[in-house]
Amino acid sequence: MATKRKAPAKRSVSAGRAPKRFEDLTVKDIVNRRVQSVRPDLTGDKVASVLLKAGGAVPVVDRSKQLLGVVSEHDVLVALDEGHTWGARTVRDLMSANPYSVRPETSVPTLVHVLTESDLLSVPVVNERNRLLGMVTRRDVVRAALRPAAKRRS
Repeated sequence: MATKRKAPAKRSVSAGRAPKRFEDLTVKDIVNRRVQSVRPDLTGDKVASVLLKAGGAVPVVDRSKQLLGVVSEHDVLVALDEGHTWGARTVRDLMSANPYSVRPETSVPTLVHVLTESDLLSVPVVNERNRLLGMVTRRDVVRAALRPAAKRRS
């Protein structure tokens, strides 16, 4: 009986490279590309369920992955506070249109400024055609800053 050989584990693209300092990191280095997104016609109760799994905010995209907006836990709570039933609302009704977004080449120190000055928890990452590539969160930045080679210059 023949046994199957396991394929070797894939190495990180950055394997063998010198780690970057925090000041040299870009959004591309820390972006989460595995992001749950939603369509504008999804109902409010369904997007609330997605938010429970995905985190504090979910990008809203069209069929071609163009970023249309972001729906957050705050947005669904505002609907509750205003007396709306989620099932009667759509993501289009709840979302914040034209959200802040960043490009992959944005420096992480610039991202920190965007997050803190705008009081955002996360930001969509888009390409030059405004197509969603992923999301980056405050937690991603904190994790990057804690990496041993990412120590800030004194």
